Amino acid sequence: MILKGEFMTQQFEAFYDWSKRELNLQLDGYKQKQLQRRINTVMIKSGAKNLREYAEAIKKNADIKQEFLDYITINVTEFYRNAQIFAEFEQILLEKVAPRYPNLKIWSAACSTGAEAYSVAMVLKKNRLHEQSKIIGTDIDATILRKAKEGVYRDAEIKNVPSADLKKYFTVTNNKYHLNQEIKDLVQFKKHDLILDRYEKGCHAIICRNVTIYFNDEVKNKIYQDISDSLVVGGIFFIGATETIYNPKQYGFQKVGSFIYEKIE
Repeated sequence: MILKGEFMTQQFEAFYDWSKRELNLQLDGYKQKQLQRRINTVMIKSGAKNLREYAEAIKKNADIKQEFLDYITINVTEFYRNAQIFAEFEQILLEKVAPRYPNLKIWSAACSTGAEAYSVAMVLKKNRLHEQSKIIGTDIDATILRKAKEGVYRDAEIKNVPSADLKKYFTVTNNKYHLNQEIKDLVQFKKHDLILDRYEKGCHAIICRNVTIYFNDEVKNKIYQDISDSLVVGGIFFIGATETIYNPKQYGFQKVGSFIYEKIE
């Protein structure tokens, strides 16, 4: 059943109110056509005939709830994602930020299963910056965060990890790659909603990639400003390869890499 017209709008508004109340999700900040297509798809898959039935199914069935959260919050990740771009971030972090701020605080926002946060941990470990640094990984989905803490990954997620790092930091069991405890211990994970919750402060680098493309302009602008406020002067903001900040000066940024911005004021 595809919902249409004014009735569809009312149904979605009621579903958004329910999602905020029951799941603490602020869905009206997303781009609506894209979001509603996704909700329709996952609703039909669940067997529900309308959003009221779907809300009840989410409430009663943990598997349906998790599938909804996974589908809406876009849990896609891998180590050193977009390897060439990540290498540029690594270079700027090590050559520009670390010499200025030896005690680094790095926040991986919307971190999904933790591959990006752990990628940073390995970079800091290899450059002997891990002992005086703090890495935080946050996501809206508590179940995904539990998976991040477990640190178990598939082939596709570790494809960009150098072979030497695979041998040093992972063990393989039943075709799954288990991250070593020494790297897992370098990252603190916690639940966070980019729309609703307070932001970390005093960050030297924030990674938030391929997330704002799902939000409307009002929410996107607020997120960029909140991220700018979270960074120290000289700190860097690493965005996704599908994203562009059209007026970085508006948020106190200047572009220093293909998808990297520096806080200048």
